[in-house]
Amino acid sequence: MPRVVSIYFPYLPTDRIRRHGDGAGPVDQPLVVIARSGSKRWISAADTAARKLGLKVGMPASKAQAMVANLQMVDADPLADGAAIERLALWALRRYSPVVAVDGVDGIVMDTEGADHLQGGEELLISGIVNGLRGRGLTARAAVADSWGAAHALARLTSAETVVVPRGDVTKAVIGLPIHCLRLGPDTIRALRVLGVETVGELSALPQAPLTLRFGSEVGRRLDQLFGRLAEPIEPLRTPELVEVARNFQEPIGAAETIAKYVRRLVAQLTAKLEERGLGVRRSDLIIHRVDNTRQCLRAGLAKPVRDPAQLVKLLCDRIEKIDPGFGIERLVLVAVIAEPLEEKQVTSALVEEEVVDVTPLVDILGNRGQRLYRIAPLASDVPERSIQRIGPTAIETGAHWAAKWPRPSRLLPYPEEIETMAVLPDQPPVVLTWRGKRRRIVRADGPERIFGEWWLRPREMQAVRDYFVVEDEQGERLWVFRAGDGVDIGTGSHKWFLHGIFG
Repeated sequence: MPRVVSIYFPYLPTDRIRRHGDGAGPVDQPLVVIARSGSKRWISAADTAARKLGLKVGMPASKAQAMVANLQMVDADPLADGAAIERLALWALRRYSPVVAVDGVDGIVMDTEGADHLQGGEELLISGIVNGLRGRGLTARAAVADSWGAAHALARLTSAETVVVPRGDVTKAVIGLPIHCLRLGPDTIRALRVLGVETVGELSALPQAPLTLRFGSEVGRRLDQLFGRLAEPIEPLRTPELVEVARNFQEPIGAAETIAKYVRRLVAQLTAKLEERGLGVRRSDLIIHRVDNTRQCLRAGLAKPVRDPAQLVKLLCDRIEKIDPGFGIERLVLVAVIAEPLEEKQVTSALVEEEVVDVTPLVDILGNRGQRLYRIAPLASDVPERSIQRIGPTAIETGAHWAAKWPRPSRLLPYPEEIETMAVLPDQPPVVLTWRGKRRRIVRADGPERIFGEWWLRPREMQAVRDYFVVEDEQGERLWVFRAGDGVDIGTGSHKWFLHGIFG
């Protein structure tokens, strides 16, 4: 069963104008977009501030000017809005799903079946999408459901930023929605309302034969698409920059060996096209079209641009067992969703020992199996828990180094854990400490190492102080402990003791 995500941009024209600064003023000043037809001028879009003042889409521009002083008015630009939607769809294609399309003038739609686990599940997937778009200055609402029609309707007719409809619960989620969610023409909607039909539930309860005689097959088709009874394929977005190869089959295929054979051929064709353009693939999608008009997708990501057919074939064929051919596969499409320039590198002689081993093939294999890979790298900070960052497994070295004046433990706890101690203030290490219920007598200690708070980042740390000690207990275990504060002034810290690390 497919899972479809619909993303709706309720304020796309005004968000685009503010984001690009096309004549927009301060954020708190109301902004409207004005459309024209001959001498008529009306509001085609309004931001949140304008709507709060009573301005509505369709209102004459002269009335809006009379109602709100200093109103920002920008001429509508449908071509720029359309280009913005296409850029957003391409962004989603590269980041979230192999099957993404533009959904009208105010949204995008994508099939995420089998792709949500890469983002931690559907809740995290769509909340991450909405938050990421908010960071780009765009207001968005997203819904995920079993059908395009249900996701489209819920994204536009609910006030929640994100909606996740559990599998099989589409009927319960949409039964109370108004009939204009069905994407029918305005004349049909008016005629249905004349008959007293206001909600999807009321419409679905009517006999379908009379409805078909009066309105044609469109009403029944849209109802079936809404409830998921009729498939509504998403035609993936394609641009001239995307390198794509495909193979159609007169007789459907289904055996794993046959699929692997044609995948190898498609990879050979794709790498040949990439070579003509001097590109290497960073992310490729294998889209499987089945005879029942459904799709399945496999996505392969690579740590760096690659044009080696053997490596691409291995990444794709390793997961062929995940392909469900159903009643047969009638078409295979292989797309290089992200391609980057690939520099040719001279291969050294086999007699010369290679000093650097390329681990990116291993990184690609583990990453495409769902493993989260990263490296630990230094970060410029005096506070220990802030001096570490996660970077990609093949990221370029930053050149930063950890301070080597004092020893650091091989294991740093995620958060300092409070301990009970006996110590003489202000400068003496603990004599006895209790950590996680175990009492330890300290036989050796070194310190203190004083670390100050980062007052330039957090004003509340202006007076903050930590005194760190390396201590060793009777069993020979070495621990890294600190006292919050200088041991004299309570304003520098609570004077409580914490364990922060363990030496190997």
